[in-house]
Amino acid sequence: MKLFRNRYIAELAAKNAVVHVFLMIVTVSCLFPIFWMVRSSLMTNATIFTDQSLFPKEVHWQNYLEAWTKGNFAVYCLNSIIYTVSVVFGIVVVASMAAFAFSRLHFWGRDVIFYMFVAAMMIPLPGSFVPLFVMMNKMHLINTRLGYILCMINVGLSLSILLLKTFFDKMPSDLEDAARIDGCNRLQIWWHVALPLARPALAVVVIYNSLNVWNEYILASLLLNDKDLMPLQKGLMVFNGAYLTDYPVLMAGLTMTALPIIVVYLMMQKHIVKGLSSGAIVG
Repeated sequence: MKLFRNRYIAELAAKNAVVHVFLMIVTVSCLFPIFWMVRSSLMTNATIFTDQSLFPKEVHWQNYLEAWTKGNFAVYCLNSIIYTVSVVFGIVVVASMAAFAFSRLHFWGRDVIFYMFVAAMMIPLPGSFVPLFVMMNKMHLINTRLGYILCMINVGLSLSILLLKTFFDKMPSDLEDAARIDGCNRLQIWWHVALPLARPALAVVVIYNSLNVWNEYILASLLLNDKDLMPLQKGLMVFNGAYLTDYPVLMAGLTMTALPIIVVYLMMQKHIVKGLSSGAIVG
């Protein structure tokens, strides 16, 4: 009996070792390009192809200063922050109210409207470019911050409503009844009861849409042509054309583009699994 137990423990340890080695290889393969990008951003154009060491012998921080000032990255970064904060805030407010209505209210056509939102997820974004551009043009919102923000809010609504509705469906009705007894109306129940309980799901909505807005390029290329309105991803392509042969400065620009959203993701990554599974358990 002891022999079989030791054999089982040895096999389990071997399987765990194989899984951990595989995960380490995948992790290194994902992180190494980021490390190489940061490494290259600290070198000169003369040494980036000749110095094959993992760490540069001389660190050149001026690449970041040049990318920030001459490459207009200060304006691009500010625009991306404005777009990301505005879009995420709009999606959280609209999606949470819509999801609460779909989940807790009863009105004619509720299921039909909800399934229309779900069906919209199956339409690829490029498929809506022509009607979207025509509508924005008729509303005189082409090349404006408001037009781009409204379009990006529309892009993130469907999945956000689906996630939040799944959560609100599992919310105990006793909490809603207790709030009514205390004199709360529907809007107060949404604000004081539903939203505090939905923090894990809201964290997923914030993370997903922040990544989506920060990394968005196609829609910005369609709607924004003014350099003072470009987000980071669109500005990066303009910067790429101007600094195509200056690879360290280009890598510095890429690093500055990727760093903020990586930091946000690392800070909030623990909420992802919890938020995605929160529809099953509320509390």
